Amino acid sequence: MTQTGFTIWFTGLSGAGKSTLSEAIEERLKARGRNVEILDGDSVRTHLSKGLGFSREDRDTNIKRIAFVCGLLTRNGVICISAAIAPYREARQWAREEIGTFVEVYVKCPIEVCRQRDVKGLYKLVDEGKITGFTGVDDPYEEPEHAELIVETSKESIGESVGRIFAKLEELGYVEPEEPPEEATVVSERLAALGYL
Repeated sequence: MTQTGFTIWFTGLSGAGKSTLSEAIEERLKARGRNVEILDGDSVRTHLSKGLGFSREDRDTNIKRIAFVCGLLTRNGVICISAAIAPYREARQWAREEIGTFVEVYVKCPIEVCRQRDVKGLYKLVDEGKITGFTGVDDPYEEPEHAELIVETSKESIGESVGRIFAKLEELGYVEPEEPPEEATVVSERLAALGYL
């Protein structure tokens, strides 16, 4: 069976939960036998976009590189998960058009909660004046206007967000609904649990 490739494009502030959701989605898709690649913002900046800064032009170049790789993999039946902040609508729209089979998921989280999480210690560096031009603080984040899905990680558990993402992927026809266990299997398991089998 030929696998259909597509890209899940997570966008949101630093600390919103993009990487956590990406890993959970990857694990679940791989359990279904799908080929999956995550393009995490930090990893891409280390390997693919080394030397780029954080000007608007450099951020856009970074997103275009991620979109190019996602597009190549997607065309070859791989599911790509992009987990980069991608703060500008125009660059995300460019990525959508470049890739085609594209599901934008806005990982929405108040900046106060992102600051409390501060997984990478970046907000602390911003407060100490060691980082400037930081998205959501002194550089804009343009919220998606037409995302396929919004998950609110300050209000939902990881499991709830993952469940909603899979429901959307099924609705869009990118993944098959998980088959419920056959009735005979369910009955046998219940009888065995009761000691009849």
